[in-house]
Amino acid sequence: MDERRWRRHGRGQVQASLLPLRTPTRPSRTTLSNTVSCCYCDYKISALNTSLYHFGRKKAKLLKIWFSIGVGFSLTALLGVTLILVWELGNILHLFHGSSDLSSSLLFGFSPQVYGSRLSVADAGYLLLSTLISVSVHEFGHSIAAASEGIPTEYIAIFLAVLFPGAVVALNYELLEELQPFTALRVYCAGVWHNAVCCAVCALLLFLLPLILSPFYIHGESPMVLDVPSTSPLSGYLSPGDAIVSLDGKRIHNDQEWMETTALIDEWTLQSSNLSKSFEGLAIVHQMKGYCVPTSVIEESNEMLFIENQSACPDDLTEFVAVQCFNSSKSDNVNIEDGISQRQRRHCLNAKDVVKLNKCGDGWVTEITKGSSCLCSQEEYCLNPVPLPGSIWVEITFASPYSPECPQLGRNSFPASGASDFSEHKCGGTFVFVGDLISMAHSVRLTAYQPRWGFSFSARLPNILEKSLMYTFHVSLTLALLNSLPVYFLDGESILEVALCHFTSVSPRRRAKVMRACLLGGTLISTLSFMRIFFISFW
Repeated sequence: MDERRWRRHGRGQVQASLLPLRTPTRPSRTTLSNTVSCCYCDYKISALNTSLYHFGRKKAKLLKIWFSIGVGFSLTALLGVTLILVWELGNILHLFHGSSDLSSSLLFGFSPQVYGSRLSVADAGYLLLSTLISVSVHEFGHSIAAASEGIPTEYIAIFLAVLFPGAVVALNYELLEELQPFTALRVYCAGVWHNAVCCAVCALLLFLLPLILSPFYIHGESPMVLDVPSTSPLSGYLSPGDAIVSLDGKRIHNDQEWMETTALIDEWTLQSSNLSKSFEGLAIVHQMKGYCVPTSVIEESNEMLFIENQSACPDDLTEFVAVQCFNSSKSDNVNIEDGISQRQRRHCLNAKDVVKLNKCGDGWVTEITKGSSCLCSQEEYCLNPVPLPGSIWVEITFASPYSPECPQLGRNSFPASGASDFSEHKCGGTFVFVGDLISMAHSVRLTAYQPRWGFSFSARLPNILEKSLMYTFHVSLTLALLNSLPVYFLDGESILEVALCHFTSVSPRRRAKVMRACLLGGTLISTLSFMRIFFISFW
């Protein structure tokens, strides 16, 4: 994704370069020919040469200070990634017991969220756009830095190698050779420095985005549904424009909390399905989600005994079973009625009516119990829905603030009291989902932003801005780290070569040996690490 440079500093050395060797004294106006082949194509641009050169010369003093700061950053980055390479080599040779995945991610700046194997078409578009932005920022850095030193740009090319986009800036090689080592470092380090600044700008904009959009959007109140595919298990229950208020009674403020809460519920359910664990060596605890069902409702239901988990509930009813109550202040924890344990008495109830009742049990995300798992009155029983194998029971409370039936009051803020207020104002409600919770959570697209005035295409604008900034941040970080690596054909090679020239006490021959060893080792370790990340991510 970056240009290739072979440059040698010092007298008496063979000069080999992939860059043009012409030595114009002013910005070149030479007619350029584009390259097109089966695996590579590029488009060369020279229209910006004069503008970039004049800008660099006009602001030369400020730019030299700016790029001198970049030299310090780039050399620090070069040292940092070199240490990570050493750590990665130790992991490959099993000399260390650290996190290999973490060191590889730090080495290349890879994020599963951006470079994952399940990229959608839209995500691929974001990745392509952010790549073009990041490589342009990188190459314009080189071009402006060179202009500030009096070196014109011959052309800037945008290329596509196989499926990888990139950009390259062509500078005059012979003029670069005449620069002092530190001056040359300002040019070579400019790309890495600009990518780092691009990361900082993206992070700052992401942080300030809620404030910038606050006149037009509400942020962090409840995640809003952008899209519900027809294949989603929530299709028919949620629609674009709906806001998810709570999950199992826990308030949800953004899409990140939505994913974290579903993962937490899934983990808790997995733990509760295992063998019961001892609590303080005395009592037995089992996490259950229950509802306080009045005795009158139970008597009216079609109560029956089951044998070997065989259910006879109609399709429109759900099977419930009494929860074994636990109270730390009581020694007995099973209620007996008519000689039959209450936890063996099962009931067929309407789930839509049951979810409106008070909750009991200790399996909810919210902290309902304090020392007791049953908070029902004497006229109520704590009943738990019988889970299906591999399925999880969760309550999802939602609001429809943009529906015509919802009053204007519901569009500005959501009541904290729960689903009852939504139902009263016809602004939403509560439904039960039973199934694979993780797949369900990933099946809808959410955003933390809600438009203040109606739901339209503008509702997607914050999500587009967020994703564009996030992808640009990660791609720029990847470019900065890759070009800091001491490997062949990238900026790290030129930076390392010029940096070694400052060690005048070492003979040029030894410096050349050190450089070859660093480049060979860095390229080998980087290639192995990259291949491992690739196979882990896609296989």
